[in-house]
Formats: sequence, C-alpha cells, structure tokens
Amino acid sequence: MKNVLSLTLVLLISCSGSKKEKVAVQYAHPWLSVKQPLSKRIDLLLKEMTLDEKMSQLRYDSPAIDRLNIKSYNWWNEALHGVARSARATVFPQTIGLAATFDPDLVNRIGAAIADEARAIHNELTKAGKPFSQYMGLTYWSPNVNMFRDPRWGRGQETYGEDPYLTSRMGVAFIRGMQGEDPDRLKVATCAKHFAVHSGPEGERHGFNALASPKEMAEYYFPAFKASVEAGVEAIMCAYNRTNGEPCCGSPRLLQEVLRDQWGFDGHVVSDCGAILDIQSGHQYTDSLVQAIALAVESGVNLNCGQAYKQIDKAVNLGLVSEKQIDDLLRPLLRTKFRLGFFDPEESDPFRHLGAKDVNNEVHQQLALEAAQKSIVLLKNDNRTLPLKKELDFVYMVGPLAGNMLSLLGNYNGLSQNMITIVEGVTKTVSTTTRVEYRPGVLLNAPNANPIDWYSVQSREADATICVVGFSSLLEGEEGEAAASSTHGDNPTMQLPASQLNLIRKLANDEKPVVLVVCAGSPVDLSEIEGLVDAIIYSWYPGEAGGQAVADVIFGNSAPTGKLPITFPRDVSQLPEFNNYELKGRTYRYMEKEPLYPFGYGLTYGQVELANLSIEKKEDILSIQFEVENKSDFQVNEVVQLYVKYDHPVVETPNYELVKFSRLSAEPTSKKTTSMDIELERFDIFNEKGEAIPFQGSADFFISTSSPGKAAQRLNQPILMQRITL
Repeated sequence: MKNVLSLTLVLLISCSGSKKEKVAVQYAHPWLSVKQPLSKRIDLLLKEMTLDEKMSQLRYDSPAIDRLNIKSYNWWNEALHGVARSARATVFPQTIGLAATFDPDLVNRIGAAIADEARAIHNELTKAGKPFSQYMGLTYWSPNVNMFRDPRWGRGQETYGEDPYLTSRMGVAFIRGMQGEDPDRLKVATCAKHFAVHSGPEGERHGFNALASPKEMAEYYFPAFKASVEAGVEAIMCAYNRTNGEPCCGSPRLLQEVLRDQWGFDGHVVSDCGAILDIQSGHQYTDSLVQAIALAVESGVNLNCGQAYKQIDKAVNLGLVSEKQIDDLLRPLLRTKFRLGFFDPEESDPFRHLGAKDVNNEVHQQLALEAAQKSIVLLKNDNRTLPLKKELDFVYMVGPLAGNMLSLLGNYNGLSQNMITIVEGVTKTVSTTTRVEYRPGVLLNAPNANPIDWYSVQSREADATICVVGFSSLLEGEEGEAAASSTHGDNPTMQLPASQLNLIRKLANDEKPVVLVVCAGSPVDLSEIEGLVDAIIYSWYPGEAGGQAVADVIFGNSAPTGKLPITFPRDVSQLPEFNNYELKGRTYRYMEKEPLYPFGYGLTYGQVELANLSIEKKEDILSIQFEVENKSDFQVNEVVQLYVKYDHPVVETPNYELVKFSRLSAEPTSKKTTSMDIELERFDIFNEKGEAIPFQGSADFFISTSSPGKAAQRLNQPILMQRITL
C-alpha cells in the first residue's frame, strides 16, 4: 500500500447562532487540498491508484473507490433543451427551434438557466444523501453541433440547422452559458457531439462510411466543432459512423491529429454509446473487440459509453495497451471531476446556494415563453389572415397534435408541471365569450377506424379553424425511440402522414380562414399544403410554453420573428441521395434548384424595408451600414442577415455564405441606421486540401431578411447588394 499523506485544513465553519469557531478538518489525501495546483492534484491522485482502479474510471458508469474517497459516478446526462430524463426541469424549445431564433444571447441565457437547474438538482440529491444515478449528474452530453445537411434526418431536430456559422454561434453561446465563465470551476461540463460527419440515415449509422473531401470537412463539417473547442467545451463525443474509412471512435486522424494537435483540445473524448463495439461488430474494422478497444485507446477515447472498456484489461494483458496510455486517458477525466468540485469541501462550492427554488421558477418559465415566441416561423400569411381577433365568435381546433403534449417536447427532453398544449394556449388567450371546440379529427399516422367525418363540417361553421399537424417523438428522432416509425425515425419522403394530409385537404375553405400549425423537428413537403390554407406557422417542438407562444402569435400578443435554420425543398426530388455526404445540391450554400422556402426566411406582422447599403474596407475590418425602415403600425423584431458570394474564386466556394446576422427592433413607422463590422479574415476560403487561404478579388455582399436567390425574390424579400474588392 502506498503511503498516504495527511493534511490538516483549518476552516471557519459557522455553528449555531452567530458564534464561530475554528475547526480542524483532517484530510487523508493530499489531492483534497484546494491550495494545490490542479495539475498537481491530478498527479497526486493518479499515483495512489492501482491499474485496475484506473481502468474502472474509464467507463461512463464508473464505480466507487472507497479507499480514495472517489464516489461512483455516471457520466451520462442530457440537456439539449433543458435538463433531460431527470428530475422536474424547465423544458425549452427543441434545439432546432432555438436555432430559428437567430439569437445567441437568448441561447446563452438558456444554457445558464439549464446549468442552474442541473446544479440545483445535484445539490438536492446531495442533501438527501441519494446516489447520483444516470441522468442526475453534472456532465452533460450536449450540444449537438452536427450539420443538418439533409431534411430527411430525424435527429436534425437536435441541431442548430444547416449553416456552420449559425451553428457555431449558437453552440458556443450554449456552451458558455452552461459551463460558466470561471476558468477554474465548471458549473456543469458540456460535450459537443457527434464528431464527425454524422447526420443520418439513422438506420445505417452503425456501419456507414461518410465520405467527405478535406475541403468539405474544413468548410462545412468541422467549423462548429472547432468553435466549440475554442469556446472551452469540456468534452467531445465521437460518432458511430466511419468518416473517410475510419471509425470515428477509432480514428487517430480525427481524434488526435485534428482535435488535439491542430485545434489544441485538452478535454476528454467520450464514445457514443456502443460505438467502440461497433468498430468490430458494425464496421468490421477489427477482427476482435479487444483490437477495437486498443484502437479506441490509441485514438484517444478517454471515456466509454457502453460495455467495451470493461474488457480493457484484456488489451493490457496482451500488450496492446500500456499503463501510460491508461494514465493519459484518465488524466482529462480527473480534470473534469476536479473542475466540477467533486473533491472539494462544500464550503468552497460557489453553486451551493442553488436548490429547489431555482428549478422551473418564474424566471425560467418566462425564458421558456420568450424562446418559444422567438422560435416560431410564419411561412405564409395570405391577405394578412393573422393575427386573428381574440373576440371571434367561434374558433374550431382540429388535428392530432393540438391537444397532445408530445407536440411540445421533441426528443432528449425533460418534463415540467407547466406544459401548455396549443389547445390550452388558444383557450386561455381568446375572449371569455369566444366559443372554442377541439376534435383531433384523425389519427397521427393511420387511417381512422371510424369513417364518419364531422370535423370538416364543424370547420365550415367556425369563424376560423386552427389545424395542428406534424410529428412527435413517436415518428421522428433517434433510431430506437420513434416507436411509430418504420424508417428508424427518419422521414425519407418528407411527407406528412397520409391521415394528416387528407385532413388538411378536407378543411380547405375559400370563405373562412384556415391556419395551419406544424409541430416538427424537420422540414416537411408543403408544396401542396401551401395552396390549401391561408396561413402556415412552423412551431417546431416549442417546449413547455409552446401552446401559449403559438396562441400569442396567432392572436397578436406577439409577432413572429423566427427564421428558418434549414432550407425547405419543394420535395425530395430536389435532394441528392440521403446517404451521399457530398455537399453538392444540399443546403442553401450548394443547392442549385429553387426551394419552396429559403434558409433564413420567416415573415412577421410588420413591413420592413432596407435601403442605403454602404460597405467600406478599413484596414482589417469590413464596415457595413444600412437603413432599416418599418412602414407598419406593428413593433417589428427582424433578423437581418449578411451573405457573401465570391466572384471568380480560385477554388469552388458556396453559392452564398452567411457571415453575419443581427436581431433588430424597430418601432412602428420608424427608420434607423444599423452597422456591422466584420474582420477580413472571416473571408478566408478553403482549397482542396482543406487549407484556409485569403480570398482576393471582387465579392457581392447581400443584406436581406433571408438567404438570397430565386426563392427570396419570389417571396418578395427585401435584398440589397453591393460589390466590393477584398
């Protein structure tokens, strides 16, 4: 047995009343002293651990080591849009809805609120003396910064959309909000996932090889992960799939050369759950599981979600893995635990004040409502159908999701006591004399057993019909969760279920307005539906306050300000093959065909015009000015976007590239000048080797309220353009 030093730490501990006394606290281990530098504390602890003990701590469900005061800990926790699968917590809009806000400050505040609730739950468990089971810890495997490159992917709802710049801004804001700004102490630890080139199809992810060129990797698939590393993300999760021939959790190229050597990542890498087993069983990349384990260790996978590392001792005994490699894997994991305060006295915990009062409190409930309101995208509003009057005599609600709580949640969600369905929100918002009726009308994704149709008759009697359709976690999401999906949670046709489409067809009414609300985490084919209804609201999965937010938009308590974070094609015929990871033909950046709705698009109730664009190059800065005029009687909150299109670049570049965006508020019938400054290095382009090179030449700059192109022109989006030489 190694010698264990004893330290005496003198603390001032408050006793009864105002009386204080000095109490000598005896510590059996030197690494428990907060006066030691972090690196020294880690080294001291490592020296006391046996090899078997070290190996046991590389598993996500790491056991206790009582003699060293190391408690059992489960590293697996989720928080994409609120503390998930855990105790009661605030449910914010699903990530794709947060992306639609184009509001990084909001996402930062949401991240901070989630972290407060996570710490509060942790503190309550500590006080109650309960163990920290799965989903109840402080290491959160969020955010998902994969690129939503194809609208058929069911897990695209977990991402910040199809644009690498938007995703980077939102992901960084979330990470900083969650982890806090203290360089020495984490409020919680975050994890950017899934590295890399992971975005469907779901059913093929355990064996699929995603092929992407170095240019595509650097230009599109890598930026959000690199930005996460630069923001100080504590962990990176490696993906199930292969990328360019190598299993992502067994790729020295991805996890060593790119992640650690090029980007300087010093946190820990966690495998997706079962991904190390997939190296052998799914990809058949190694002949045995032991070889797969050795490859994961060599690549730098610190933590195994799954059961593979339970056999890591076999790799050690065969000489495939050394104790030094085990030490190198464990050191960043211990760093995370130290930074979370797991080995510190309670008195030094800056978050000990957080408790039950901080979970789903009024401030967080209002934040959830604000986020839901800002996430809603108005796609169509013929003849200014919306907002409706609250004093209508009869509002009829129909659709399988109008009164369904699942329409609010998406996946990887928590639960609270304040879930407000859309039926409840509308009923609360209309006048006390308005008659409201609700019938689901049809089943979610199956024909009605009863063929009698009363719902369309009721619709024709109403002053307005609100039809709520779409998906839920039963139909889209991760492969093992979408119980009603025969396609592993993906939507290969982009279609609504036939039952819902037939409902919309029967409701079509030339005399009375029909407002369609779509609850979904991905784009659906609206090419036929657009001509059948008067207004279309895309609410995504809007969280616990979603029903109130949708009602607020419909009846004018708030104006819609959300923008599409992903292009809406007309139908799947406009898309390349789902399992083709080449970028040609995908997203607004590389798509040649005209979509139904462009990236960045979303209507509001005001009338915004842009004028007097001025762009000037000042040393290393591009200075941009323009006027925003609100010609309506509504308060307007608009997201103004700046895009660049390079003229005759030396290498191929995107059609358009989002380089800046800003949420602006404009009073009724007002005009104001707005400015943006951008560093010129932002206009680097990538060659075929994936190397960044400065662009030299002429470029067209566009200020608009959506991405430029034919669809924006068809939809009468205001666009200003100016060519300058960079």
